[in-house]
Amino acid sequence: MDKEKELYLDNAATTAVYPEVVDTMLPYFSELYGNPSSIYGFGARSKKAVDEAREIIAKSIGAKTEEIYFTAGGSESDNWALVAMAQAYKDKGKHIITSKIEHHAILHTCEYLERNGFEVTYLDVDEKGFVNPKDVEAAIRPDTILISIMYANNEIGTIEPIGEIGKTAREHGVYFHTDAVQAYGHIPINVDNENIDMLSASAHKLHGPKGIGFLYIRKGIKMGSFIHGGAQERSRRAGTHNVPGIVGMGKAAELAMEHMKENMEHQIRVRDYFIENVKKEIPHVKVNGDLKRRLPNNINVCFRFIEGESMLIMLDMKGICASSGSACTSGSLEPSHVLLAIGLPHETAHGSLRLTISEETTTEDMDYVLRELKAIVGRLRDMSPLYQDFISKN
Repeated sequence: MDKEKELYLDNAATTAVYPEVVDTMLPYFSELYGNPSSIYGFGARSKKAVDEAREIIAKSIGAKTEEIYFTAGGSESDNWALVAMAQAYKDKGKHIITSKIEHHAILHTCEYLERNGFEVTYLDVDEKGFVNPKDVEAAIRPDTILISIMYANNEIGTIEPIGEIGKTAREHGVYFHTDAVQAYGHIPINVDNENIDMLSASAHKLHGPKGIGFLYIRKGIKMGSFIHGGAQERSRRAGTHNVPGIVGMGKAAELAMEHMKENMEHQIRVRDYFIENVKKEIPHVKVNGDLKRRLPNNINVCFRFIEGESMLIMLDMKGICASSGSACTSGSLEPSHVLLAIGLPHETAHGSLRLTISEETTTEDMDYVLRELKAIVGRLRDMSPLYQDFISKN
């Protein structure tokens, strides 16, 4: 397989760990390897590093240090927020509100809770993927204990009206959680300004290591542990601290905050450049999500009359790493639940392509992608009976 170049455009899936992050982590593997829960000085050095990382992360979202709890990543944080909240407040009620476009870490946890006696309302979104705050308010009942709406969608990039939803939740005395895994480190977030009670994040989405994340829990919320055992994380999350991971996440968060403005400006420029040109160069293309209120690095488009998996394979042959809304499940292709929720027909949703760029992606990179993509889409449409039928009728 002859690849002209290797171009990674799937940063929503995971990111490269920054060299500065690796350098910060290395001493805590084999030099400063003490357990931060121990009482001797060698372990205290690890505890100091954990405390410093916690302080950086708390500051990055306008929280208090004692409100940050380290986890193994976004999925654990989401599970903890929903399950522990449900268990803690089940005497008050068993109703939870979420949306139809959440990550499966939320949706599958909600399904688990439904099997255990809880009731979940799954809110519709509009054609751009927005949850309407009025729909949230209308869904609130006397027995509602939690609202969980993602900060920004991982597939189409739409940034939700989190501040309005948080305000509605606060006015009705309902706790509000947001899955901010795709948003944290990429756009500004302030938990007080947006009335967020719990927030999930993961380091590997912002050039940190895999296997580490955090859950922000507003002080005063009475909810228990998700992992039981020792007294780590103020007795709320058992298990020996992943010190290298925590240190790495702290450094990644520090870098993300320091360079956020310039990274956002660069990514928006490259993103919009590609979106504008793909609409000019390739017919029958649809951009998914809102064009303005979207993550700076997110591009999601659908090409009619083709199938996304074939497109991805052919892009890979040209050294382009991307993803699609399609997923192979039990031997049959099922379109993305997000694309179906925004109203796309199955046949259009099957032709989806998600490109998520980084601060290192250039307009020249995207010119290469567009050139190869134009040829690939043309080739696939030439083989598509649907396209041939469309052409014959037009």
